[in-house]
Amino acid sequence: MLSLTETAAEKVRGLIAEQKLDKNANLRIYVKGGGCSGFSYGMAFENETDEQDKISESNGVRVIVDPVSIKYLEGVEIDWVENGMGGGFKFQNPNAASSCGCGHSFNA
Repeated sequence: MLSLTETAAEKVRGLIAEQKLDKNANLRIYVKGGGCSGFSYGMAFENETDEQDKISESNGVRVIVDPVSIKYLEGVEIDWVENGMGGGFKFQNPNAASSCGCGHSFNA
Protein backbone atom coordinates (compact mmCIF):
# COMPACT_ATOMS: atom_id res chain seq x y z
CA MET A 1 0.00 0.00 0.00
CA LEU A 2 1.81 3.14 1.20
CA SER A 3 4.37 3.82 3.88
CA LEU A 4 5.45 6.46 6.36
CA THR A 5 9.09 7.02 7.19
CA GLU A 6 9.98 6.74 10.86
CA THR A 7 10.28 10.56 10.97
CA ALA A 8 6.75 10.97 9.56
CA ALA A 9 5.36 8.34 11.93
CA GLU A 10 6.95 10.13 14.91
CA LYS A 11 5.34 13.39 13.77
CA VAL A 12 1.93 11.70 13.42
CA ARG A 13 2.20 10.23 16.92
CA GLY A 14 3.22 13.66 18.22
CA LEU A 15 0.19 15.29 16.57
CA ILE A 16 -2.12 12.68 18.09
CA ALA A 17 -0.70 13.45 21.55
CA GLU A 18 -0.68 17.23 20.96
CA GLN A 19 -4.32 17.25 19.84
CA LYS A 20 -5.24 14.92 22.74
CA LEU A 21 -6.79 12.39 20.37
CA ASP A 22 -7.43 8.74 21.17
CA LYS A 23 -3.98 7.13 21.06
CA ASN A 24 -5.46 4.50 18.70
CA ALA A 25 -6.62 7.10 16.16
CA ASN A 26 -6.20 6.12 12.52
CA LEU A 27 -4.48 8.30 9.96
CA ARG A 28 -6.70 8.60 6.88
CA ILE A 29 -4.82 9.54 3.72
CA TYR A 30 -6.81 10.47 0.65
CA VAL A 31 -6.71 12.12 -2.74
CA LYS A 32 -9.16 14.78 -3.88
CA GLY A 33 -9.57 16.83 -7.01
CA GLY A 34 -7.87 20.22 -6.90
CA GLY A 35 -4.49 21.74 -6.36
CA CYS A 36 -2.33 23.26 -9.03
CA SER A 37 -1.63 19.90 -10.70
CA GLY A 38 -5.10 18.29 -10.73
CA PHE A 39 -5.19 16.20 -7.53
CA SER A 40 -4.18 17.04 -3.99
CA TYR A 41 -3.33 14.93 -0.97
CA GLY A 42 -5.28 15.04 2.27
CA MET A 43 -4.75 13.66 5.75
CA ALA A 44 -7.09 13.43 8.74
CA PHE A 45 -7.38 11.55 12.01
CA GLU A 46 -10.38 9.24 12.36
CA ASN A 47 -11.52 6.63 14.83
CA GLU A 48 -13.94 4.90 12.44
CA THR A 49 -13.24 2.95 9.28
CA ASP A 50 -15.48 1.84 6.44
CA GLU A 51 -15.61 -1.83 5.44
CA GLN A 52 -14.21 -0.91 1.99
CA ASP A 53 -11.20 0.97 3.40
CA LYS A 54 -7.73 -0.46 2.89
CA ILE A 55 -6.02 -0.66 6.27
CA SER A 56 -2.31 -1.06 6.93
CA GLU A 57 0.27 -0.18 9.54
CA SER A 58 3.48 1.71 8.89
CA ASN A 59 6.07 2.32 11.61
CA GLY A 60 3.43 1.91 14.30
CA VAL A 61 0.80 4.18 12.70
CA ARG A 62 -2.46 2.67 11.48
CA VAL A 63 -3.19 4.06 8.01
CA ILE A 64 -6.55 3.91 6.22
CA VAL A 65 -7.23 4.71 2.57
CA ASP A 66 -10.56 4.70 0.74
CA PRO A 67 -10.93 2.45 -2.35
CA VAL A 68 -10.94 5.39 -4.82
CA SER A 69 -7.77 6.99 -3.43
CA ILE A 70 -5.80 3.75 -3.20
CA LYS A 71 -5.19 3.60 -6.95
CA TYR A 72 -3.36 6.95 -6.72
CA LEU A 73 -1.54 6.17 -3.48
CA GLU A 74 -0.17 2.67 -4.09
CA GLY A 75 3.56 2.71 -3.34
CA VAL A 76 3.62 6.27 -1.95
CA GLU A 77 6.16 7.08 0.76
CA ILE A 78 5.33 9.92 3.15
CA ASP A 79 8.13 11.71 4.97
CA TRP A 80 8.30 14.68 7.36
CA VAL A 81 10.77 17.34 6.26
CA GLU A 82 11.96 20.49 8.00
CA ASN A 83 13.20 23.55 6.15
CA GLY A 84 13.75 27.25 6.84
CA MET A 85 10.00 27.91 6.56
CA GLY A 86 8.97 25.17 9.01
CA GLY A 87 8.05 21.58 8.31
CA GLY A 88 5.56 19.48 6.43
CA PHE A 89 4.68 16.07 5.09
CA LYS A 90 6.28 15.24 1.76
CA PHE A 91 4.71 12.68 -0.58
CA GLN A 92 6.96 10.62 -2.86
CA ASN A 93 4.47 9.27 -5.40
CA PRO A 94 5.72 6.83 -8.06
CA ASN A 95 2.30 7.04 -9.78
CA ALA A 96 2.43 10.79 -10.41
CA ALA A 97 3.06 11.86 -14.00
CA SER A 98 4.00 15.29 -12.62
CA SER A 99 3.71 17.22 -9.37
CA CYS A 100 3.74 20.85 -8.37
CA GLY A 101 6.63 22.62 -6.70
CA CYS A 102 4.98 22.57 -3.28
CA GLY A 103 4.63 18.78 -3.36
CA HIS A 104 1.00 18.84 -2.23
CA SER A 105 -0.62 18.16 -5.59
CA PHE A 106 0.04 15.93 -8.58
CA ASN A 107 -1.20 14.82 -11.98
CA ALA A 108 -1.83 11.12 -12.56
